[in-house]
Amino acid sequence: MKKRIEHLLKVGEGISVEFKKATTHLPNNLFDTICAFLNRNGGEILLGVDDNKSVLGIDNKRAEEFCKQISNSSNNSQILFPAFLINAKIVDFKSKKLLYIFVPVSSQVHKFKGKIFDRGADGDFVLRTDEQVKQTYLRKSSEYSENKIYPLVSEIDFASGVVERVRKLIRIYRPSHPWNGLTNDEFYRISGLYRKDINTSKEGFTLSAVLLFGKEEIIHSAIPHYKIDALLRKEDVDRYDDRDNIRCNLIESYDRLMAFVEKHLSDKFYLEGTQRISLRDKIFREIVVNMLIHREYTNAFPSSFIIYKNKVVAHNANKAYRFGKLEPGNYKPFPKNPDIANIFTQIGYSEELGTGIRNVYKYTEQYSGSKNIIFNEEDIFITEVPLNFHIPDSVPDSVPDSVPDSVPDKRLIIIKELIATNNKVLLQEIADKLNVSKRTIRRDIEKLKKQKYLIRIGSEKNGLWKLLD
Repeated sequence: MKKRIEHLLKVGEGISVEFKKATTHLPNNLFDTICAFLNRNGGEILLGVDDNKSVLGIDNKRAEEFCKQISNSSNNSQILFPAFLINAKIVDFKSKKLLYIFVPVSSQVHKFKGKIFDRGADGDFVLRTDEQVKQTYLRKSSEYSENKIYPLVSEIDFASGVVERVRKLIRIYRPSHPWNGLTNDEFYRISGLYRKDINTSKEGFTLSAVLLFGKEEIIHSAIPHYKIDALLRKEDVDRYDDRDNIRCNLIESYDRLMAFVEKHLSDKFYLEGTQRISLRDKIFREIVVNMLIHREYTNAFPSSFIIYKNKVVAHNANKAYRFGKLEPGNYKPFPKNPDIANIFTQIGYSEELGTGIRNVYKYTEQYSGSKNIIFNEEDIFITEVPLNFHIPDSVPDSVPDSVPDSVPDKRLIIIKELIATNNKVLLQEIADKLNVSKRTIRRDIEKLKKQKYLIRIGSEKNGLWKLLD
């Protein structure tokens, strides 16, 4: 990140770079720029730097507060509409603290306090004429296929329980999220999944909503070629040893792809600090999510996820914005389906844009002993992860007693998520999912009970969990 800061300071401000002073408070025009970047090409903002590139820093005591303000304001549809989660990162640079903000380009047209901002060579400006607004909507519609509107689609075309599950995951993962108090209708509109085209007056659910929530038949009515082939080719490399032909919505596709990974790829005992983590899940969650949220769905090329003896290979239809091999630090992430990506981020299935490649590189060497990873962006996006190792069929069912009692909040969140999706889940099932001992999960559950997040109704074997508001 320090190298990136040095690069930005060297090139200076431009259509995709902005510096702002923020010593003791956030600048009043910060969201003018965030809104403009979302509407144009995306961009990067450095808070704590003057227009003349002087590094002033920000108040050390307020850095965390600034990050929360930016996150909360960007997720508040009364401030930024439609809401779009923006995260700031604290960076130590030349003995001072800066905030780095990456703003991706959005497939939607955003307003800050009712005004549409755009970005030019001279900075941010407000769109004031109907023609300017019209051209912005036309540009977004032509660039992003996920925006296509299907006026005849209704909630009855959504798979049973999927919307409810997504909204429950948001409540668990982001308890103070402003979306949590919305009706379903408001949720669809604010998240950009239900739109009105101001040029044609067509109104309805978008392709992104159909892909995220739709029943299989409604997805194939919209995109007849849609499918994901998960294949195991360890022995029969010409055909397959096992196959899952996935044609369901993206939320359920994520579950099935991760289940395929767990079925055919063993894990490896690994401690990050004093916490045991699943290297397998860390790596392949990123690859699965990348396949789902960055695919160009109008392209008929079939997506595939293939497990060989020595590698895992994924192929995905793509709309390339650059060509060649991607590595950490040598590319600027570009969202292909921002609305779909936003939902996956809100439910905790993906993180900040661009973290996927960094995480795969970070954990693969520990998992397989190799850095021979390929992320190649062409019209077909190819991912290859090596499996040059032998992992035992089973892993230890307990962790060292040195794991501290202070359980990380992330694990507690995941436990609540598992309970939200299955209120009869057993302690051992949770322990297996998180690769920790049953004793550790029992201790976590007691913490959640004391914090009044959940109660147990009935016996441990035959009862059920109830999450509390």
